Amino acid sequence: MDVILGVSAAAGIGIGTAYVLPEEQERKIPKYRIDQQKLVSEWERLKGACDTVTEELKAHLEESGATKEQKDVLESYLLMLSDPVFFKELEDYCGKKLYNIEYSLNLKVQDYASMLRNSGNDYLAERAQDIEDVFNRVLDILLNYHAFDIELIPDGSVIVGRTLKTSDTVILSKRKIAGLALTEGSNASHVAILAKSFGIPVVVGIEDVASKVTHGETVIVDGNIGEIIVAPDTATITGTNTKILNEEKYRRQLEKFRDVPCRTEDGVEIKLYANIGTPQEAQIALENGADGIGLFRTEFLFMDEIKKKNRETGAYSNSMSEEAQFQAYKQVLETMGDKPVTIRTLDVGGDKIIDSGELPLVQEKNPLMGLRAIRMSLFCPQVFRTQLRALYRASVYGNLRILLPLITDVSQIETALGIAGRIRNSLEEDGIPFNPDVPIGIMVETAAAAICADVLAPHSKFFSLGTNDLTQYILGVDRENSAVSPLYNEFSLAVLRMIKSTIFNADKFNLPLSVCGEMAGNKESAIILTGLGIRSLSMAPKQIPVIKETLSHFSISELENLSKRSVF
Repeated sequence: MDVILGVSAAAGIGIGTAYVLPEEQERKIPKYRIDQQKLVSEWERLKGACDTVTEELKAHLEESGATKEQKDVLESYLLMLSDPVFFKELEDYCGKKLYNIEYSLNLKVQDYASMLRNSGNDYLAERAQDIEDVFNRVLDILLNYHAFDIELIPDGSVIVGRTLKTSDTVILSKRKIAGLALTEGSNASHVAILAKSFGIPVVVGIEDVASKVTHGETVIVDGNIGEIIVAPDTATITGTNTKILNEEKYRRQLEKFRDVPCRTEDGVEIKLYANIGTPQEAQIALENGADGIGLFRTEFLFMDEIKKKNRETGAYSNSMSEEAQFQAYKQVLETMGDKPVTIRTLDVGGDKIIDSGELPLVQEKNPLMGLRAIRMSLFCPQVFRTQLRALYRASVYGNLRILLPLITDVSQIETALGIAGRIRNSLEEDGIPFNPDVPIGIMVETAAAAICADVLAPHSKFFSLGTNDLTQYILGVDRENSAVSPLYNEFSLAVLRMIKSTIFNADKFNLPLSVCGEMAGNKESAIILTGLGIRSLSMAPKQIPVIKETLSHFSISELENLSKRSVF
């Protein structure tokens, strides 16, 4: 039995079978010269790989349930695999240069993709991603490369590895994962945030954890104290099961708070909303007594939908359609009834990468300060327009509010509002019903937004304080980097004073203000935030009863006194 210390990133205790993630392999393309006599055998290898991919695509094409859109993609891929012009150019290149077939194929594919992207034609530019995708399948066969499929992880697993990619965190909503034991991450990482939503314990900061745990071993993850136990003995397993039962008992005791408003000891009501990443989580929010949805992170919806379509069709899907988005937003709004639902527009870039041909994959030295969130939406307005159109279409099914992420300047709001206005005009012309009065608010999650909140307020209908990004930007600490995670401190005087300044300006302009970062669901910070004047908190659904119970023990004056000690 080995006890290994780490850092708690999500509370709770879990016990399960270790599933050690394989290190992600880089698709390396070898380059070497071949003899003239080997040209025939190299070409036969290529033909065999293309035939295999062709048969796979034809099988998917014949499957029942494939949509017209999916069939169109599959048929275009089949045409690429039999394009005589492309293969004649490739054959000529191989014959002249005498390089191995993997290198030659990859080179010609990149040449074609670059030519399409630079054609000046939007349709042709989009096809660049298609040609790369279909021939990458061929290259995988030639290289004997097998990408890991996150869907292979079974229920009851403890996921062990260096990190879990943000795009793979959809597994947390689909499997009964017992816990996560990772080398990288922090309590404010996106993996931890999603894990909290489903009550999954997470321990991070375990150096080279994959080498310390054997695939299939029993592992205990204690997110309360930040440790994992590998191959525990019988007594330890018994003790852990007792702790899990006690936690479940505490959860049952909290059920009395589920259907009552959150009130302080002296009767002041605090609104508690839920943060979600999938439509299905809206039901979990209701079951935990949420007053509404304070933050729907739509980027996780995009990641899940694109991965699902790719898996189901066997063909590359590079976007989420307006109709698919509309159905998802409608589901959440209908689930919540007349309760408010705040849906944030796409917050991608930085550490949240969506494999979509519609969004650029930009190599940046400082991606968290680069092309992300509202900057990405305004850089790729077609994606933004599609999302806004789906949101407005869904607005008639509930109480919708639209939230713009990472706003730092008035011009960004004005541009976004202009696009929204044109979308409303388009829907009206098309005779499609929508609510024209949907409030559009902004995330305050940078020092720029917090300091200039008085300038931004007249252009916004509400503020949402994103304390995760606000903290990392103010302190200059990457919250996904376990090496500097001890410096990530939401209770920093600088962070608390910036929050207090934002509250002052929101009150000055009579703007609704909510906190939707991880601070909202933490007992200690919820006390401080409420004492500072916050009356609306949004958190992981399972934390709502916990915060209701916590705040019920304090009067407002007691909370204010506790906050003063932290800020002054």
